[in-house]
Amino acid sequence: MVAAVLRAPGPIGPALLALESLPRPVARAGEVVVEVEVCGLCRTDLHVVAGELEQRRSPLVPGHQIVGTVVECGPGVERAALGQRVGIAWLHRTCGTCRFCARGDENLCTAPEFTGWTVDGGFAQLVRAPWDFVYPLPDGLEPLRAAPLLCAGIIGYRCLGATGLDRRGWKGARLGLYGFGAAGHIAIQIARSRGAEVFVCTRDRERHQALARELGAAWVGDATEPPPQALDAAISFAPAGELVPVALRALDAGGTLVLGGIHMSAIPSLDYALLYRERRLCSVTNNTRADGRAFLEEAARVGVATSVQSYPLAEVNRALQELASDRVRGAAVIDCRRGSGE
Repeated sequence: MVAAVLRAPGPIGPALLALESLPRPVARAGEVVVEVEVCGLCRTDLHVVAGELEQRRSPLVPGHQIVGTVVECGPGVERAALGQRVGIAWLHRTCGTCRFCARGDENLCTAPEFTGWTVDGGFAQLVRAPWDFVYPLPDGLEPLRAAPLLCAGIIGYRCLGATGLDRRGWKGARLGLYGFGAAGHIAIQIARSRGAEVFVCTRDRERHQALARELGAAWVGDATEPPPQALDAAISFAPAGELVPVALRALDAGGTLVLGGIHMSAIPSLDYALLYRERRLCSVTNNTRADGRAFLEEAARVGVATSVQSYPLAEVNRALQELASDRVRGAAVIDCRRGSGE
């Protein structure tokens, strides 16, 4: 099979990943092999290929927002799975036995595996995954539009849950979103469907801000500008630590700031006044399978629509460069059905 392979992390450039011919993966017990249709590209992929996340495997096939069809079942997987369209996400598998897994917090597992980081991912024609960790998808869901749901959507959904607005009530709540790429443009649709007003703070004055307005943002401004009203909660999808004090300053008393990235630049020192009056600062780590199932169900119910830019597999490096320089409107998706060189 053909795959885009990372041999060694480095600066994002035109030749960082190389198309190579690799052996076809074989399904082991409890696993399936999936023929990849498309694979979304997100900032975590940038952190992996640039070496901002520790190198855990070499060579590596990145990519973890995969949509495809099951073409092989390993022992223990019913053959009825053959031909099913499925999604594969960041969480590849967990140990199932540590104290976090035992209490239902598998996102905090002490010995997890991650798609496209510790195991080969979806910038390829085929990928192997544990059947218990894939998500069946409806046949009518268009693959290009579905791919961003599998990481940007799921992690955004977990961030929404961490804001505390489930308890306080969504109707009329003021939610801020810092950064407005793949995750932000999905999260705003869920939040607005629940009745929240959404204030979008992003440095991009063209692509991202225009999309935020199209999706019904109550206000759109630069990430360093204070929103016109104090926020009940905010989520930062931007990997920029310098925005943390900015976002805390925008919170009302009792508000929560959720950090939704797996990697972030250094956070400046904070004045205690920014946390006083019971403001909260928390991070979100990975996701559980329950998050994925609940999100996909709600996304289908409210009709979440993704904005995507598609690139053939052979142009994966161009896609990485354009994502790194914020030239992608919405989400970038690699189409593994074209441009493989075969």
